[in-house]
Amino acid sequence: MHPIEHLRYVARATGADPVSLVNETAQALRGLRSEPAGLVLAARRIVERHPTCAPLWWLCASVLAAADPFEKARELSAQIDADETTNYLVDALPADATVCIVGWSPTALEAIARRGDCRAIIVDSFGTGDAAVNALERLDIDVQGVTLEHAAIGVQMSDVVIIDALGCGGTEVLAVGGSHAVAALAYCENKPAWTVTRRGTRLPIALWNAMKLANRDADAPWRSDVDVIPRQLLGRLIGPTGISDIDINTAQNTVQNFIGECPASTEMLVRSAM
Repeated sequence: MHPIEHLRYVARATGADPVSLVNETAQALRGLRSEPAGLVLAARRIVERHPTCAPLWWLCASVLAAADPFEKARELSAQIDADETTNYLVDALPADATVCIVGWSPTALEAIARRGDCRAIIVDSFGTGDAAVNALERLDIDVQGVTLEHAAIGVQMSDVVIIDALGCGGTEVLAVGGSHAVAALAYCENKPAWTVTRRGTRLPIALWNAMKLANRDADAPWRSDVDVIPRQLLGRLIGPTGISDIDINTAQNTVQNFIGECPASTEMLVRSAM
């Protein structure tokens, strides 16, 4: 497949997990070795088509800033495949815990499936809850789906709430719609709320602001399918380097825990003409 066609295929992909998107994009970008001038435009188009996938922002920003962008793409693909976040989450889950998640949360779902001893309560998010429930039922996991209207009951019945981050900034987390309400309920119920931040989700401030802008209409924020959650509502952070327990009262001072995974390659933020 020609690399341009490969990039178009990736841009049109829907429902793919971030790891697959990064791997496919990295392979397609490496195919532009004979046409390096197309890298910037390709990066812009990819993040425009997948604005909620922070690992794609991470990949594209890192590739554009690299001395050898094509070798960098290969390196980052290997890094995301070797991500240990799910392993840390599996180890952190209490035995026989009831875990509350929101919609299709891939890292949390994988961890629950691998543990096998946890019960799941899945709060629906724009219809994705049913797919998550079905996936765990096929593995004989004890799971219950609830509507967002009954999220309070789901949180009350849970031992821990897990928010699967789509992206992270200095003091905020981007997650699927309904996550803000569930995190707030966990805060009010004094339930632990963990944030799962896979490789590539923690963006420098310039890219984080651009990602937020791409996903939230300032004039009509209720039209968005995602939530921006204040870091103060969330406690434990689980990522590729391990587990960090941060006092929510000092979360405003923990910017270093959320940024720096990639350069702020602002040239990819100019909207493409096509």
